[in-house]
Amino acid sequence: MIQTILSALIGALGIYFGIGLLFGLFFLLGGASKVDPYMKTTPKGVRLLLFPGTVATWPFLLRNAFKKNTHE
Repeated sequence: MIQTILSALIGALGIYFGIGLLFGLFFLLGGASKVDPYMKTTPKGVRLLLFPGTVATWPFLLRNAFKKNTHE
């Protein structure tokens, strides 16, 4: 019983972080500049540092990435 629950939890976390990896690549390579206009001039090293946080918090960033751009 517990093994089944743990197996399902690990599977769900794997899916969560798999989607996060894909979203993180998309977001930091192009989508972040839609949320924050200063990201256009951000060095690649800074984007690399932001990558783990982007992977972990992708649901919140996804919501903001597709909102209408209010920074223009």
